[in-house]
Amino acid sequence: MTACAIEEGATTGDGGPAEPEPEPGPGDPEGAVAETGPAEDAPAPEAVVPAAAPQADVPAETVLPAFTLTTDGAYGARLTAAPVPGADTAWYAERWTLDGPEPYAVPLPTDQPEEAEAQLVPLADGRVLIRRRVAERHTFSLLYPTGPGTGELLLGAVERDALALLPPSPDGVSAYALAVGAYSTELWRVAGGTAGPEHLADLPGRCSGGVWLDRAGRMLALDREPAGGGPVKTVAVDLGRGAEMTPLLQIAPDSDDRLLLADPDSGLLLIRSDAPGHDRLGWGVLGSCLPVRFPECLRLPDCSVEPFAVQPGQMLMPESCAVALRIDGAAGRWIGLWRPSGRRLHQLAAPGGWLAGSGVWSRDGVLKLPYADGDTACAVALLEMPEEAEPACGTSGTQPSAPAMNPPVCTPVPLGQAPLVGRTVPD
Repeated sequence: MTACAIEEGATTGDGGPAEPEPEPGPGDPEGAVAETGPAEDAPAPEAVVPAAAPQADVPAETVLPAFTLTTDGAYGARLTAAPVPGADTAWYAERWTLDGPEPYAVPLPTDQPEEAEAQLVPLADGRVLIRRRVAERHTFSLLYPTGPGTGELLLGAVERDALALLPPSPDGVSAYALAVGAYSTELWRVAGGTAGPEHLADLPGRCSGGVWLDRAGRMLALDREPAGGGPVKTVAVDLGRGAEMTPLLQIAPDSDDRLLLADPDSGLLLIRSDAPGHDRLGWGVLGSCLPVRFPECLRLPDCSVEPFAVQPGQMLMPESCAVALRIDGAAGRWIGLWRPSGRRLHQLAAPGGWLAGSGVWSRDGVLKLPYADGDTACAVALLEMPEEAEPACGTSGTQPSAPAMNPPVCTPVPLGQAPLVGRTVPD
């Protein structure tokens, strides 16, 4: 996959013109569904006018740290606060079970309240990994319900100044963490190994992020900044080959290119890059020769837009994957739904008490959003992708969204060079 980026959108790898973005339709002032995208017969405008934001309510409950879901969405975990009148907030771990007929939460309190900076990762067997900071050490334990109480299995500790857990591994049993130093980053397996936390590799540069590229939990994408400074580029780390590192994403030589989400089934990638001149959301396809594209409909002035879930199971059809995005603006927080093949960003109000930034798509295109409001301690709201209008005559939703212009010359790294494995059609 090769690409160079330009100011108004995506470019083509061969330097050819990109198709102009149709004019966005008007937003819904009442906030039921507001859309940005093409009017049926409208010509391409010089500037994109954003749709009106839905009148989304700020969630009734603020939870720190964030809610974390397993890759398949079967379990979730968060820290929640126990009501203690006249005292400091008493945090404890809570596991959500979401794959049954009714969602339910199981509290996992221990002998002492948790610190707000503790991190949780749910595992596929229902246990919850917790990272605690104790002086200069980071301890790791597995929490699980035992009748009326909470069982705890201590895994070990890592003595580092800073250490952060990565998103849950697709294998459901392993958990990984990064310890970033001045010139290198330590990669640790803190659960799922043979005997406690295990140091796997020292990766050159300062690494962050963490996106899984396969279903086996072998290929991990990290955003890497060179030790001496320079642009951030995404690299692929092969855990099956001694944490071998391979360049994965480079849109322009001096651009910061970060991978936000990936779908192992279709190869769809959600990317943030400043190659067009400022930070933009774009999409590409793993191993493809097509360019990265930066749709105009994903640009919302004065709003933060962050993808958090991609529809799985769309083998060989990355353009048809539904994508859920968290939108934060002055009006509050709401949901964006979008497909690469479409030209519209559908904007919908978030459910009250939504655990912001969390959710999972089913294979048939239903978005599950966990929430907890004043009336419900554990619930899931369901959203479906709105119907897409047919593109105007002579346009194709799979084409880049950008005006025709010549792209700058650069030497990108094809995504197909990464030694990716595990992308097979499920039985």
